[in-house]
Amino acid sequence: MTREDKHMSKKLFGTLLSISLVLALLAGCGGSSGQDASGDEAPVDLYMFISQPEYADAINELISEYKNVKPHVTINYETTQADYPVLLRARINSDNIPDIFSSTSGKEIDMYMEYSHDLSGQPMMQTMLPAVQDTMRPMDGDGIHGFAIKGNYFGTLYNKDIFAEAGVEQFPETLTELEEACVKIEAAGYQPFTSGFAEWWVFKHSAMPFFGAASDDAKDLIARFERGEAQFADYPILYDNFFRYIDIVKQYGDNRPLETDLSAQIAAFANGKAAMTNGQGAWIEADVLRINPDINIGFNGYAVSEDAAQCVVVTGADQALRVSNASDHLQEVLDFVNWWYTSDYGIAWFTDVADVVPPVATAVESDFEVIKQGGDLVAKKGSGPLTVIYSTDSFHAAFGEAMQAYVGGWNDKEATIAAIEELWLTQH
Repeated sequence: MTREDKHMSKKLFGTLLSISLVLALLAGCGGSSGQDASGDEAPVDLYMFISQPEYADAINELISEYKNVKPHVTINYETTQADYPVLLRARINSDNIPDIFSSTSGKEIDMYMEYSHDLSGQPMMQTMLPAVQDTMRPMDGDGIHGFAIKGNYFGTLYNKDIFAEAGVEQFPETLTELEEACVKIEAAGYQPFTSGFAEWWVFKHSAMPFFGAASDDAKDLIARFERGEAQFADYPILYDNFFRYIDIVKQYGDNRPLETDLSAQIAAFANGKAAMTNGQGAWIEADVLRINPDINIGFNGYAVSEDAAQCVVVTGADQALRVSNASDHLQEVLDFVNWWYTSDYGIAWFTDVADVVPPVATAVESDFEVIKQGGDLVAKKGSGPLTVIYSTDSFHAAFGEAMQAYVGGWNDKEATIAAIEELWLTQH
């Protein structure tokens, strides 16, 4: 199918979808912000404060388009990655809750539920994928208390051409194979890994497949860590293999790993300096292709053991956007998010502007290799659990800092494990 065919197919699907939703959307938009003396709608200012700065340009385009729909609505958009949980709590504690804010899905749905509007029954529920809805529910309760910018695939992006030049015939699915591949890639004159260790959230992504492989019930495992009933030493995949993996990435990675942030990691991979990424997934492919449109991208899971069957990708919606139930302009906020999830432009935005795995029903097929290969891998081997949603961002940020201390050599393995186990008791 050509790009033009895809565009026409998407346009037809979006038109039919909009027709089917128009009555529900009109009902959802029944509230009004009021009119001024001239009969025009009074100006409304909304405040959107979220993490995920990698989507800043795309969201600004979304907001600009919505200005054409609702000229009287101004959406003041702010984004940051570093210290987002701390900044969000400060705003909540000062009774300055953003109209739209973000959190991890899963457990943090409960953490911020008292500040979040229940989206059940909104028109957007008719397009939000069931798997996404599931991550927006309370751990033990009802309602949908968030929505997603994207679905996702988590795993290892690798350069197929570098692998071929180095004589690595297939992606390494065991830790032994991974070390052997790194030796060959280095001998061929390339850096095997780019780490991203300057970013705290990279560590939660790196750890996720190991927690998924450590137990048949990762959610229960993490709950037992939080109760002090489990220890790293009880699970060799965590105690030995996870740290072995981090050591491999450090040994065969960036010269200054704690200075390698997301931008540096994308550049190293896109420019052909490094053969593999760590802690990343579908969200970086568009940026990689902007630097190098000809890169031959491969995608797979993480080697977590000596069992190749445990090398699987992870998929799901790990981030949630929340609508504040204390908003002074709640109906206007709901109008915006419903338009985002149900309009022709909004549905097309996920693939055409944001270049992400759509969290909504759409007939459009992706051109991105991570999404295509990720889907094939899930069909073939299944996927690992989205374990990051079983802990809060506060825990993950502190976990990342503990792992940065390990990578930097300030704490050894035992001290790092002790710190993480203590965090589970205090930060969950």
